[in-house]
Amino acid sequence: MSPAAEPGGSRQHFGHTELPPSQAHALRRAKRLEVVTLLYMTSAVAVVFATAGSSQAMKTAWVEDTLALVPPLAFLVAVRFGRRRPDADHPYGFHRSTGVGHLTAAVALLAVGLLLAVESAMGLVRAEHPPIGTVHLLGQTFWAGWLMVGAMVYTGIGPFVLGRMKLPLAEELHDKVLYADADMQKADWMTAAGTIAGVLGIGVGLWWADSGVALLISLSIVHDGWTNLRHATSALMDERARTYDDERPHPLTRQVDEALTNLSWVEDSRSRVRDQGHVFHVEAFVRPSASHTPTLEQLEAAVSVLRDLDWKIHDVVVMPVRDLPDTIPAPD
Repeated sequence: MSPAAEPGGSRQHFGHTELPPSQAHALRRAKRLEVVTLLYMTSAVAVVFATAGSSQAMKTAWVEDTLALVPPLAFLVAVRFGRRRPDADHPYGFHRSTGVGHLTAAVALLAVGLLLAVESAMGLVRAEHPPIGTVHLLGQTFWAGWLMVGAMVYTGIGPFVLGRMKLPLAEELHDKVLYADADMQKADWMTAAGTIAGVLGIGVGLWWADSGVALLISLSIVHDGWTNLRHATSALMDERARTYDDERPHPLTRQVDEALTNLSWVEDSRSRVRDQGHVFHVEAFVRPSASHTPTLEQLEAAVSVLRDLDWKIHDVVVMPVRDLPDTIPAPD
């Protein structure tokens, strides 16, 4: 059985784009990791809820762990919808489902982060002193804070490992929801570390440590939510294609014009490259050499050249023009 094949002979697709073996393997692995994440984070939510007590930092960590369920769910739903082939009502396919999932996760993060930040700040203003009592377990009586610390160690280990495993897959699949999930996992284990500090701070008499740590965690959630919201909305507004982490314009936006200008009959080229989700839509405007009218075969060959650049090049339109559109800047 080939690496791209599933049991039963089916292959991995995004719409009618069949994934190469490497990306097909990455997609299968990403889906397994997201299922593991859902199961692990569900158990973490239960553990933190059972041990939170009156600690604001623990309650905030519980909310963040609950929010951590949103990105993997969004990824699995988006992948399922993204595999649908184009139809009469959706001629571009369902690739934008990834952008919808990204936006959903971002809005959830931002909204809850803002609510938690206000609540934590009010705790500091009111100078709340959260009591942490003792518990009797297995015939022993000990400070309940140690249970909280143990719960945070448990909730921190999984995200630390899972987040690092997802990052290379997000790049391989050009999946921004998966990247947002990996980023959320990083926030989860950092939250766990901060909550441990807050609980121990209460133990040594620093009443403000609990609400202070909760506020820092909340601001981290707000930052993640705002960053992802900005990137998700920009992508849905047809910003030029960027890398999976939105750090810079995607190299393919430059390579498309380079490949076209290397054709013997093309004098210059300007292209619009849109990120449809996992794949790109390319509209290339080419100015033929003087007194040369490209044939249908040459145009079809130009389309093939672009599709051969990368599996992400999905829909391609090559349009000969007399003058290049002045609204499209030269490639970086």
